[in-house]
Amino acid sequence: MSDTTSPETSPEISAAPDSARPDGFLRVSAALRALSHEHEPRWLEVSARSSQEAADALGVALGQIAKSVVFKRKSDGAAVLVIASGDKRVDERKLEAHTGKLGRADADYVKASTGFSIGGVSPLGFQPAEQGALPRLFIDQELFRFDAIWAAAGHPNGVFLMSPQQLVALTGAPVIEVAQS
Repeated sequence: MSDTTSPETSPEISAAPDSARPDGFLRVSAALRALSHEHEPRWLEVSARSSQEAADALGVALGQIAKSVVFKRKSDGAAVLVIASGDKRVDERKLEAHTGKLGRADADYVKASTGFSIGGVSPLGFQPAEQGALPRLFIDQELFRFDAIWAAAGHPNGVFLMSPQQLVALTGAPVIEVAQS
């Protein structure tokens, strides 16, 4: 399945970022430029805090939304971030095989450990947490069902386009099976 929305022509999407955009969006923009990513992040004129809102705004399938799900590892309090397909739920038991026991992460923890608010957590451009540790990142293999996917760009109104293979190249994260059956 391919992306059928042209970011340049959609009435819901603004062109390139500008200095008036929020800090998280600017950090992701800078990270993508530093990594020579071919697609600039886009600013949605509507908030897309959920995968469904993002899919509706972009005119793409729900599964093409690369949603970010943050957990807190119980052994040391480290953040664990899974980038999963928007139409799938993360199976915590499958993920725990790679991380150890996990707990839920509240909004304050997500912001403190990633530098992003829920609804805008990007797979890159993190603001290091106070203890300096970046989230442990995983990519769910279900995203590979699509040629084009969209991830949050540091704010609920920010998104960026890539392929699943580009997501792996941009983040260096391992691809694992974590979707519920």
